[in-house]
Amino acid sequence: MIAIDSNVLVYAHRRDSPFHQSAIAQLDKYAGSRAPWAIPWPCLHEFFAVVTHPRIYASPSSPADASEQVLAWLASPSMTAIGETPKHWQRMSALLRSGGVVGGAIHDARIAAICLDHGVSEILTLDRDFERFDGLRVRQLAP
Repeated sequence: MIAIDSNVLVYAHRRDSPFHQSAIAQLDKYAGSRAPWAIPWPCLHEFFAVVTHPRIYASPSSPADASEQVLAWLASPSMTAIGETPKHWQRMSALLRSGGVVGGAIHDARIAAICLDHGVSEILTLDRDFERFDGLRVRQLAP
């Protein structure tokens, strides 16, 4: 199963993004497929925070528009929103040690731990931060 990182969600939503077409095409492919895919809850939270932030976008998305977008993703019958499990800290602490994680990189370790706890083997993203976590392949969004 593949999970979608928040940056892909942002680019799919924001038409002013240089990666919009690529991101929306990928999400449409997953949403229209019967194959299971996932979005970690922290990625949905970060999506909402980024697209509605007036210091990031001169014309940010309205909270209503951002919420409607999240609801549309949640409505995909093949998508599962995933979060922490009871064994989350055990998995996360191992990733923190093995990945040499400090500071703000803990956010990516949290997402990686959630993914691995739910059997996600791959994450679609635009950055390389997840490459430090064993067991989670990184698929780069092609521009």
